Formats: sequence, structure tokens, C-alpha cells
Amino acid sequence: MKQYAGFIALAALSLAAAGWMTFGQPLQNAPAQPETTQTDSPTTTPPSTAPRRLGSGFDFYVLSLSWSPAFCASDAGRNSRQQCGTDRKYGFVVHGLWPQNDNDYPEFCGKDRNERVPDALGRGMFDIMPSMGLIGHQWRKHGTCSGLSQAEYLETIRAAYQRVTLPKDIASGSAPRTLSADAIESAFVSANPALTKQGVAISCDGPKLEEVRLCMNKDLSFRTCPQVDRRGCRSTAADIIPIR
Repeated sequence: MKQYAGFIALAALSLAAAGWMTFGQPLQNAPAQPETTQTDSPTTTPPSTAPRRLGSGFDFYVLSLSWSPAFCASDAGRNSRQQCGTDRKYGFVVHGLWPQNDNDYPEFCGKDRNERVPDALGRGMFDIMPSMGLIGHQWRKHGTCSGLSQAEYLETIRAAYQRVTLPKDIASGSAPRTLSADAIESAFVSANPALTKQGVAISCDGPKLEEVRLCMNKDLSFRTCPQVDRRGCRSTAADIIPIR
């Protein structure tokens, strides 16, 4: 009997040891636990909503919109294949976005008068500013005075252009027209309710509409600019050359 009791005690001790070893190790046949990994954000991120950096070192901008058919009819434009080739059908394009002060304007603020705008950057503007020569000149003369980098300046030009609603009856350029400078100003004011006649000026080349110039704050809201308006064309009959 004592021998049998000893056998039972030995068996119990063996089972306890086996249980202890099993508790200290993972079961080989237990289902593997899924790994928990930190998931990254989606690879497609929404467009940046960061605010555009504002220019500095001046008081306001003048956005100059050139009527391309008039430029292409000029001596300077006849040799511009990029803008005035037979397959080019431009209407209003951006001549420039010019930093201004109340009584004057800065120009050529950079150290290198020959600084180039890379083609990869400039060609992205061709839908509204169709010449690398024009883009490079505007950067050197005006953009270097904006307090912005090349990319920021061109981004601001596009934003300024998109801020303006072009009056369809003029911008279509479907047929020759003759309007007074005052009527052209009124058309732009009607299309842009925040704009006033004191914030827009017309430029003429002889009897032809050449440019429309609009004044903007640094945040691209419209503003008045009597000093620019005073220099505007006062023609009672400005010819609007059609787009061909």
C-alpha cells in the first residue's frame, strides 16, 4: 500500500512539472495570433490646403492682361512663334504681375540679371503666359521684387489670373469690335462685382485695345489704385482685334 501511495505521489509530481513547462512556453499547436502592425496613412493624400505665401516688400500688385491678337499684330509680336504662330488662338494672356508701391514700383531686385526660369517650371504656365522669354523677363524684372521664389511667384500669377472673371463678350474675340475704354472697364466690373472702376485701367496701342490692368492686394483681393487708373487709356473707340 505504501508502495502504491508512493507511485501516485510520483505521478502527481510528474504531471505538475509538465504543467509548469507547458505554462512557460507557447503551445505548438495553438493558432497563431495575428500580428498587430501600425497602418500607414493612404498613399494618396488630399491636395495641400496650406495657404499660399504672400509677397513682401511692396504695397500691392498690378495684374496686366494682354490682348494677344493686338500683341501678335504688332512688330514685336510678329516674331513670337510661341504666342503668335498660326495654331495659337490666345485671347487674354498674362503679361505680368507687377509689385507696386503707392508712388513708384520696384524692378530688377535680384542679383543676377541673367537668371533663368527652368523650362520645366515655365512651360507649366503656357496656357496663360505663352512664352519662356516673357516668363523669364517678368521674373527678373518684377518677380525678384515680390519676396517670393520662382515657383511661388508663378503660382501667385496663376492664382491672380484665376481670380478674374473675363467678360465673355470681349474675351471670346469672335468678331472685330470697337468699344470705349470706359465700356471695357464697365464690362470687367460687371463680371467681377468686387472690382471698381478705380481699380482697373485700360492700355491702348494707338486705336487698339492692348491690355487691361487690375489692381490687387497681396492676398489677391481687388483694390483701388488711382495712380494706375490715371494713366489708363481714355479712348472713346478702342478696336478689339478678333482671335484668328
